[in-house]
Amino acid sequence: MLEHFFIGSVIALYAVLVLSTVAVVVLENRQPAKTIAWIVVLVGLPVAGLVFFYFFGQNVRKERFLHRNNYGRLAQRMTAESRGDGNCPLPEAYTPLIRLFGRKRQAALSGGNEVTLLNDGQEFMTALLREIAGAKDHIHLETYIIENDAVGRLLRDALSEAAARGVEVRLIYDDVGCWNVGNAFFESCIRSGIHAEPFLPVRFPSLTHKVNYRNHRKICVVDGRTGFIGGMNLALRYVSRREGPWHDLQLRLRGGAVGDLQRIFLNDWDFVTGEAPEAARFFPAMEENGHTGALVQIVSANPATRYPEIMYGLTRAIQNARSYLYVQTPYFMPTEPVLQALQSAAMSGVDVRLMVPQKPDAFFLRWANDSYFEDVLKAGVRVFRYRSRFLHSKCVVADDDWCTIGSSNMDFRSFENNFEANAFVYDREVAQAAKAVFLADLRECEEILPEVWEKRSYRRRILESGTRIFSPLM
Repeated sequence: MLEHFFIGSVIALYAVLVLSTVAVVVLENRQPAKTIAWIVVLVGLPVAGLVFFYFFGQNVRKERFLHRNNYGRLAQRMTAESRGDGNCPLPEAYTPLIRLFGRKRQAALSGGNEVTLLNDGQEFMTALLREIAGAKDHIHLETYIIENDAVGRLLRDALSEAAARGVEVRLIYDDVGCWNVGNAFFESCIRSGIHAEPFLPVRFPSLTHKVNYRNHRKICVVDGRTGFIGGMNLALRYVSRREGPWHDLQLRLRGGAVGDLQRIFLNDWDFVTGEAPEAARFFPAMEENGHTGALVQIVSANPATRYPEIMYGLTRAIQNARSYLYVQTPYFMPTEPVLQALQSAAMSGVDVRLMVPQKPDAFFLRWANDSYFEDVLKAGVRVFRYRSRFLHSKCVVADDDWCTIGSSNMDFRSFENNFEANAFVYDREVAQAAKAVFLADLRECEEILPEVWEKRSYRRRILESGTRIFSPLM
């Protein structure tokens, strides 16, 4: 009898805990898709659902943690002190988008930038190593992954040589992204003079408020004059022909936009170390290029912000497309605003094309990606699967005069949970270069035809629909 009473009490307490957690989720007024996903997890996965929510689902803990650590304080101060380039002539078609990002001067527009599109891992690594070899004052590098492989060790050695000749070298790496990299690698970096710091290291008992919010940015600043931004991590799989390199894009910047990359890095450095190195030499005077270079806005996003800036910007840019809009993304699990923007653009006659990898790097992501195809195909979006390599590019290009390249995937996690950075470029030459890459990649693609897609098996439909429920949490 006592045993039955004990079991009944445990079940009752568990039911109360689940119902109270569901009530918290509902009262937080999240996006409906995310609310439903969490309810399914909490109710449908006994015990495991509560554990999963404890680690990944608590918005209050996220906000308290990030605000307690004053994330963004240095960036706000540096942004307030900078003037940006208020004399840039605004392209009429993109004035609303530029003003959207310029709200409270969070992403100032800079003109006269030299922008080079790097379409190959070897090309990027060669350019990065060349800049590191020529560095005279400082190197600031921030990445989601740096592997302990041939590329990672080569980069470590190049940074060590720079530190040995008196260059200040700072490295931020994401702790979760580098979980499979042994501490010995980073200890060797520190011994050689590199100031290496993990972003939000995940250690018990503080696991709950760190593991879900990752620094996914890939940026580098050398001497405050040259910068890199894009989607490439620092690993052999981006370079080695033998291993079948991942296909990705990176931009090299010279001009005022480099200062915005610098502000992002210094703010993140302040966040992880408590140090605020506000030396004037980090922001050297740039040569005036007049209005001959590219207009660029560096847009960052973080989970503590009130508004998901990159998602808002993409939505606005998609709605603004007039002739064509081409999208490359490794993960296509869009939020409702982005999905509806793509659908309405295609239905209004814009040539919208979406390119995703033939095989994502996890089987369940394949099902989640596929679950959205019917929505966009019916609206007139053309969908292509890239078969040659793993497509890791995060690029959107439109109308031969605008493109964005950066670290943000087209999914819930990038828009809402990650620390991301994208370059929004308003320039015909750069946009046409990005378009040329997309069109060249089409030759390695298989198009998904609506009439063929309709004939896929019911088993696949069930897998897609079941996985889609959880896509807001991936």
